[in-house]
Amino acid sequence: MKRRDFIGLSTLTATGVATGISACNLGKSEKEKISPALTPMTADVVPITTAERESRIAKAQDLMQALKMGALIVDSGTSLKYFTGISWWPSERPMLAIIPAKGETRYVCPGFEESRLRELIKIGKEVYPWQEDESPYTMVAKALQDAKIPAGDIGMEERLRFFILDGIRKEAPNYNYVSGTPVTMPCRLIKSASEIALMQKASDITVAGIQHGISRLREGMSQGELAGIIEDAQQQLGGNNTDALVLFGVSSAFPHGSVKPRTLQEGDIVLMDCGCSIEGYTSDITRTVVFGKTPTQRQVDIWNLEKKSQTAGFEAAKIGTACEEVDAAARKVITDAGFGPGYQLPGLPHRTGHGIGMDGHEWGNMVKGNQQLIQPGMCFSVEPTIAIPGEFGVRLEDCVYMTEEGPQWFSKTSTAIDKPFG
Repeated sequence: MKRRDFIGLSTLTATGVATGISACNLGKSEKEKISPALTPMTADVVPITTAERESRIAKAQDLMQALKMGALIVDSGTSLKYFTGISWWPSERPMLAIIPAKGETRYVCPGFEESRLRELIKIGKEVYPWQEDESPYTMVAKALQDAKIPAGDIGMEERLRFFILDGIRKEAPNYNYVSGTPVTMPCRLIKSASEIALMQKASDITVAGIQHGISRLREGMSQGELAGIIEDAQQQLGGNNTDALVLFGVSSAFPHGSVKPRTLQEGDIVLMDCGCSIEGYTSDITRTVVFGKTPTQRQVDIWNLEKKSQTAGFEAAKIGTACEEVDAAARKVITDAGFGPGYQLPGLPHRTGHGIGMDGHEWGNMVKGNQQLIQPGMCFSVEPTIAIPGEFGVRLEDCVYMTEEGPQWFSKTSTAIDKPFG
């Protein structure tokens, strides 16, 4: 699925900004007119426990020791929350977690934020505050020294910003700074039962949101109006960070949307790519239907080809198989039907799937060249779009979690163009 900060203007237009309609700018009374009250589905949600986060840190420390890495430095963002449970906006003032290969987690933060940080800390206790006229990087150097790491490799979490790395290596030049991905990726790639349960709940909410959106289809509505209905429904159902990309007719041939606004007409393809998060864990589901009247034979044929391709990708997902084999299997169905080849249009212009977890797109991409072996606990999408410029596009997207016995869908898959959830 797309994310607005990734695809920019195309998505903003597709989700309604051009027409002044989106879930984020509707007032309460306006939302109620669009979408009647829905019952939240989150009463049974169980958050990730501190004990589980501690086990994640223990796994990271084992990996660091095996890699002869002295510590992992984590910037504000997803990995910070993954390991510590702390959500912190990544401002220009660095707030960092330092996870040593041995010993307790330490934090470096702005001095005026120390009290707020201490309220949030559940793992570790040492905080190194820095004042506005001081360098935060001297505190990082001190924290590393206090952790008895005199020299060697220090892992930098993959989303740590360059200005932070640059500042640290100037203040602490005795270390060798390396990628922290060999630590963070093996930890976050494999999901626990509790993580999968949260992703399942997010998926259930997105299914209900899309179903609600389909029930509200009407001729003349804008793409943004439908996106707002689905986003609002997911929010009422208990989802956070709700997101919906809606594309009608020829716009559906643009995988992440067109800058041209469209309103819904009888016989249009309706593509809905939606998701939300529960306790930081995300969903990603796409459905393609036809509005109003009997689909044309061309629409049915392409939809059925897409379904066959998605099924082939699912069946190729086996424990011990390389991720690229999922893409190869799904893509072969499409190219054998005369589309492509490769990423050429008309055809499948992107990878068949992406990893998913706390971020909508994570490690574990189903793409040519990725020889990462599929393991139990991996979660990823299977979404082989067929895009036909000037006509329409069809995408069926569902995510799977891998068990010892093979893949399991998070959502009930489409069985026909008029049966989006079986």
